[in-house]
This record gives sequence, C-alpha cells and structure tokens, in this order.
Amino acid sequence: MSYLWAAAHLPSQGGVKTGACETPSLAKADAGIAWPSGPAGQNVVRVRSREAHGRSAGAATRMACAPAALGPRALWAVAWGLLLLVPVPAGAQRGRKKVVHVLEGESGSVVVQTAPGQVVSHRGGTIVLPCRYHYEASAHGQEGVRLKWTKVVDPLAFADVFVALGPQHRAFGPYRGRAELQNDGPGDASLVLRNVTLQDYGRYECEVTNELEDDAGMVKLDLEGVVFPYHPRGGRYKMTFVEAQRACAEQDGILASAEQLHEAWRDGLDWCNAGWLRDGSVQYPVSQAREPCGGAGSPGAGGGTNGGVRNYGYRHNAEERYDAFCFTSNLPGRVFFLKPLRPVALAGAARACAARGATVAKVGQLFAAWKLQLLDRCTAGWLADGSARYPIVNPRIRCGGPRPGVRSLGFPDASRRLFGVYCYRAPGAPDPAPGGWGWGWAGGGGWAGGSRDPAAWTPLRV
Repeated sequence: MSYLWAAAHLPSQGGVKTGACETPSLAKADAGIAWPSGPAGQNVVRVRSREAHGRSAGAATRMACAPAALGPRALWAVAWGLLLLVPVPAGAQRGRKKVVHVLEGESGSVVVQTAPGQVVSHRGGTIVLPCRYHYEASAHGQEGVRLKWTKVVDPLAFADVFVALGPQHRAFGPYRGRAELQNDGPGDASLVLRNVTLQDYGRYECEVTNELEDDAGMVKLDLEGVVFPYHPRGGRYKMTFVEAQRACAEQDGILASAEQLHEAWRDGLDWCNAGWLRDGSVQYPVSQAREPCGGAGSPGAGGGTNGGVRNYGYRHNAEERYDAFCFTSNLPGRVFFLKPLRPVALAGAARACAARGATVAKVGQLFAAWKLQLLDRCTAGWLADGSARYPIVNPRIRCGGPRPGVRSLGFPDASRRLFGVYCYRAPGAPDPAPGGWGWGWAGGGGWAGGSRDPAAWTPLRV
C-alpha cells in the first residue's frame, strides 16, 4: 500500500492535548494507521492514502483520533491523504518548520501531489489542472500506470473526464476535444482544459493507479465572474430547484455555489430575497442588516449588525419555491445598446438586433458586460427575458442610486413601445458599427418599424 509520513517540528514549550476518540475502541479506530517513531524530536503519522482520501467510511474519524502516547508535542494531520501542507494562520507559522516524508513500499508506491487552494480561469480560457505523481517502477513498468480524472458532481458521485493508460487516451462527454494531458516529463498527470465553460466549475479528482496501489488528489477549478439574483416574469418565489437551474441556464448562467455567493456578499451584494444555490441550499446576502431582511442583528456569514449571508439550509427541491442566484463568467462576445429614435416593443427590439448580426442580450450577458467589460449606460433597454434593465459602473444622479450595479425596471408590458434594446454580438459576427457608432431608425415599415433603406437610418453614438 502507499503511505504518507508527515512530521512537524513544533516549539518545545507546552503540548497540545489530544481529544478522546469517539469510536467504541481505539483498536478499531486505529485500523489501517501505524504510529511509527520518526526522526529524533519528531512525532510522525503514517496514513493509508486511500483511506485518508475519504473513500473509507471511518477515515475522517481515524485521522482525528491520535493516541495520547505520542507525548506533549502536537500532531500534524495529513488532510485527504495528499502530499500537501495543511494551511495555518500566518501568525501561527512562526517558529515552526514543516517536513513531509514519503514512505515508499517495497513493491513501489504511488503518491499523488496536487496544488493547494484552487486554480482560477474564466469562460473561454485555457487552464492546467496540476497533478504530479511519484511512482517507483522497480517492480512494475510505467506502462501499467493508469491516469484518471473525474469531476465531483455530488459528495459521493463522480463523472468521468479523462482516462489515460499508456498511449491510449480518452476524454468523455463535454470534455471531448477539450481535455488532454500536459505530458511535462515523467510523473506529470496534469490535465489541460481548453475553452473552459461555466459547467467546468467545481472540484476534480486526479487518480493514479497501478496493478496494486493507487492514490488520488483534489483540484478545485474556480471561475472569474459575477453572481446575480434572478426571478422570472411570474414573480418572486416561483421556482423549484430544477426550475431555478433551468432559469439560470436560459440567462447564460449556472446556479451559483455557496462560496461564490459569499464572495459576492464580500464585494457588496445586498439582496433581500432568498434564492436557490447549486448545492440545494437556500440563502441570501445582506450587506446592511435591517428588520425586513432577517433582522437588524441576526447572524450570518459576516455576523452582527453588518449583515451577512442568511441561510435557510437545504430545502425540499421539488416542493419549495424560491428565487435563484446565478453565476456567469467572461463573455466571448460584446454587449451594446441600440438606441432608436423612438422606443420600440420587445418584438421590434429583437428584429433590430437581428438586423445588426446580434441577438437580444440575456440577463447574465448584461451582468457580465457590466462587471467584466465595464459597460455603463444610464438608459433602460429590453432584455431577452422581457425585463428592462441598465448597467451602472459609475453611480451618478438620476441613475438609480449611489452604488454601482445593474438596475431593474421589472417586466413591463412587452407589447408597448417603451425602450431601446441591449444586444449581444457573438465573436466572428460582422460589426456594422465600427468605432462605436450604431444606428437609429426612422420612418414606417421595415425592421423594428423603421425603413429597410440604410439611407433612412440615423447614426447615433452608442
């Protein structure tokens, strides 16, 4: 089997008391863990990497149960069975020297190393999910090593991403044509992922296996982007969990994670309506605590009177109904505002965008353009879902308040001629407005109530 040895040099003053094991007997809880003596002045833990990774039901308990016989020095835990240092606060690192030893089995052990923390990309980008392994091939050839990447889709469910056995490589599902090994020398199992999508966000497992042994490590892929609250025309608190997933997808997004919502709250997101998150929980962020939004002093992620992320916990995803918090990332194309000489209805707005090689922008596309492309326009326009909104980067008088954001006018009557339109042009589409010039229209008939003759159009700065 493959083992990890972790040793910690700690200050000599005082010791850390180990808590009592919660298992019926120490002998049972200690199954699969040896407690050898390390170099002089060290306490050493040896943990089976597969069990430490969590595939065994009692792994977490076994790692938490350290026999008191180890003496007064504190025990450094090996988390998830990876060859990684457990992060500690900056102030606690002074006076400590951490050493990681790898014990190789007689038949050749497999040890996987992955990057601590997370790797960050954006939609359309290329990212390397780092993973390296050490393999003593004295008894077995490298040809017998299998590399497998999977994505964690549920706490106990994995989706295949990529498998390699010798010269044979295969990517699965939506990763076909986008995933390949980096092949940066011996022991490199890193995966190159091209044209990153919103659905690629999440945790990935790198597993290395030979005939007798294996080990695995986790890599978290995060995306740069923006979280936005959403509810459809039918009103607030109308969506089940599945309907919320569908609504986010229709608006060029995915359901946000709890971590993404918390980060958005730290950036100032304040929204007093609960929404579904991708893990099935229902939460909402409050920057300024107030009575209608969970109380002036109710606890949240930030706690106290400064607000926080209110959490309803995990709800029945088929019966209970809430709004949604969606997440979207970088746009491959461009959002622009099309200003008519006279306001148009939603149907006319769609024809106007189509005449310019574009489509009516979705809510997620407008949020991405506001956050990542700094689109700033103090004029409301139609969006694809029938809502009317406008993005403000630099707050100013008569533009919706003192804070930046995407302002919403709700869902007006789509048959009325009320606004211009925000359009989205995909990459490669011809740009009829080079240099930032757009076109208004006048006259009767033709596109969006305007003339088909370009001579009858009026150039406008948009």
